[in-house]
Amino acid sequence: MFSTTFLDLPPLAGAAGTVRLPGSKSISNRVLLLAALASGTTTIHDLLDSDDTRVMLDALRALGCGIDPDGNTLRITGLGGQLKPSETLLPLFLGNAGTAMRPLTAALSLLGGEFELSGVPRMHERPIGDLVDALTQLGCRIDYLGNPGYPPLRIHPVPHGDLALDAPIRVRGDVSSQFLTALLLALPLAAAGDIVIEVVGELISKPYIEITLNLLARFGIQVRRDSWERFTIPAGSSYSSPGDIHVEADASSASYFIALGAIATGVSGKDGIRIEGVGADSIQGDIRFIDAARQMGALVDSGPNWLEVRRGAWPLKAIDLDANHIPDAAMTLAVMALYADGPSTLRNIASWRVKETDRIDAMANELKKLGAAVEAGPDFIRVHPLAQAGWRPASIHTYDDHRVAMCFSLAAFNPAGVPVRILDPHCVAKTFPDYFETLFSVAEAAEVPVICIDGPTASGKGTLAAEVARLLGYHYLDSGSLYRVTGLAMRRAGLSADAQHETQIAALAAALPLQFTEGKVLLAGEDVSDDIRTEAAGMDASRVSTLPAVREALLALQQRFRQLPGLVADGRDMGTVIFPDATLKVFLTASAAQRAERRHKQLISKGISTTLDSLRSDLEARDARDSSRSVAPLKPAQDARHLDNSQLSIEQSIDQVLDWWQQVQPFKPA
Repeated sequence: MFSTTFLDLPPLAGAAGTVRLPGSKSISNRVLLLAALASGTTTIHDLLDSDDTRVMLDALRALGCGIDPDGNTLRITGLGGQLKPSETLLPLFLGNAGTAMRPLTAALSLLGGEFELSGVPRMHERPIGDLVDALTQLGCRIDYLGNPGYPPLRIHPVPHGDLALDAPIRVRGDVSSQFLTALLLALPLAAAGDIVIEVVGELISKPYIEITLNLLARFGIQVRRDSWERFTIPAGSSYSSPGDIHVEADASSASYFIALGAIATGVSGKDGIRIEGVGADSIQGDIRFIDAARQMGALVDSGPNWLEVRRGAWPLKAIDLDANHIPDAAMTLAVMALYADGPSTLRNIASWRVKETDRIDAMANELKKLGAAVEAGPDFIRVHPLAQAGWRPASIHTYDDHRVAMCFSLAAFNPAGVPVRILDPHCVAKTFPDYFETLFSVAEAAEVPVICIDGPTASGKGTLAAEVARLLGYHYLDSGSLYRVTGLAMRRAGLSADAQHETQIAALAAALPLQFTEGKVLLAGEDVSDDIRTEAAGMDASRVSTLPAVREALLALQQRFRQLPGLVADGRDMGTVIFPDATLKVFLTASAAQRAERRHKQLISKGISTTLDSLRSDLEARDARDSSRSVAPLKPAQDARHLDNSQLSIEQSIDQVLDWWQQVQPFKPA
């Protein structure tokens, strides 16, 4: 998961391969609450691990549910519809999770107890008044702690005998289907007699109510439905655990990869995107996104738990669609419309305005940044396609809305070859923490950006490069450790650095399963940082470096580190030999006296005795050797930017490199 301030997506040329989707947020949080309310223990498989499910789990723990994670499953021992008596106020923080705030408001109003429900500032701007009105009709006692009609809320206990359940409970259906879902999930707690819910106005997002009804049935509640206007919870209803339940993959998340298959050409001889975890028979309404994608020209095949999508019509066909049935997934269509043969209109999407952000305004604003003409109204958006010359590089503001971030990643496949910057990429943690990693696993860039940081020994290039990589979300290559790791692998394999074993050692070097993370060198997941810093490891490194086949193998290995979204590589010949076409090259240096002083402090801190004079002499000798080598001598690339950090802190050096990086990007400062 990327926690960087921004994530730069280089122009993406194509995509092909298989993706496995995380569990559905809508199903996950419904199942968690149902399991908590039910009697018995429920084992949940394939639960989504995201911000929204974490806040729900935190709330359920606070309520006294037994929660036992076990690998990829989670066991929840339910409350049996009753809380343990308590006279203390229980505060619950629910972030920006509407799938937790709305159902818990209803359930806690009927469970008894004093509660305070709050969230992030945006949650306090998302309406909940219609649900509270419906609950207060019954006699529930709920106070607004801020603006009337919005969280935060204070909930007081009310005996079920004091509730007015004989008359139908009326709730608006034209603002959010979560209000009706909340009542359907909670009211079985008080169903001494039949309880009737009547929907006022047109019910939006009906497929989400279908999910709710389906899951209620799995937990023993058979709700009778009269069209979409009247719902009856039978007398005597009570929750019972189904034992085991599997969470489908998220159909809303599938929309990005369905769109990807419709937009992208194939790569490396492969064509199309295979999506595993959800199929056309899903209980989720957003699976009907398939129909819209087909209307636009996508070729879609499906099975019980998979989809395969390929590019068909190109450009895509413009559509005019009532998108009320796929409110979340429809956002993806707005970006697909940029690749269409005419303007596309999405209608009946007023619910977008009360989601994680005002999604109609957000989509219109960010599409315009890319160069598109956009028209928007109270419940529609119309997007005009972009000609190749019309695309502009843009920094996409994501409004702390996961779907905005994921939608606009698809703009990186533009025919103009311009990059896209996603601000606050971490917001995808709400439903799909590994979204960008999943996208990069199937996408291919025209050119993956590289930052090279070369310099002499003890110049601080490793520290600088690792931190720049972290801040950009890029991969990191510590080239200086490669010969040492190769020597370690050689010794573990029982080989020696001679011509007889050269081919075998080169094969080991070519396949080294290396990772550089958090200042550590990992070999097949094992931390070998200390093992490769010994004197013996240094001698082994010197020996293997004389073998031509090993040098050739390590050249290829280093170039394979060039992966999406980008790479920061440090060494002595990164910009001259390994990545001569790097986007940014930095040659980092400092005086021998300054480098000796830094190394002296480092060694003394480790309890190693040495002198400044000897260290300085050694560094000067190594500089002379490195700069006079016949193979890849230490020297700055012709187009490198020189950075003398003799008088700079590491923070100042980092800021300078990031400033240079910003200068070579087409984006305005973030």
